[in-house]
Amino acid sequence: MRYLAIFILSMIFWLLITFRFTIPNITAGAVASAITAAIFGRYYFHNVYKFLQPRRWYWFTVYLVTFIWACIMANFDVAYRVLHPAMPIRPGIVKITTTLRSEFARTLLANSITMTPGTITVDIIGDEIFVHWIYIRSDDPARYTKMVTGRFEEYIKKFAE
Repeated sequence: MRYLAIFILSMIFWLLITFRFTIPNITAGAVASAITAAIFGRYYFHNVYKFLQPRRWYWFTVYLVTFIWACIMANFDVAYRVLHPAMPIRPGIVKITTTLRSEFARTLLANSITMTPGTITVDIIGDEIFVHWIYIRSDDPARYTKMVTGRFEEYIKKFAE
């Protein structure tokens, strides 16, 4: 079953990259996806039933919309800080404690933080994520954790764990 899951994901990825729905392109994508599934099938998707749950796909879609909105807002924030004559920055590294249990979910959260302009994940140690932030708005760990992770952690917990 996990081979099928990898085949489907690879095929979707192929079609999104090429964006051509011709018979030769679909055939080439199917062959490439089958080879990918044959090689990497034993390494990924140990719990395939999670992949097939529509509820997880719904929360993944909600997460994507939230992530895109957060990136847009962070871009405006960083542009404001760069273009402002006084350059109002207060950089530093903050320690965020996460409640996510799986390594995949923690890595996804760390990558989401890194891809949001103005923040970059420096390290992950256990359930703690160290983040360099362009403007630390609070010294309270609970408050800045909520500011940096936004709603990412809440949605990731619903579809990735």
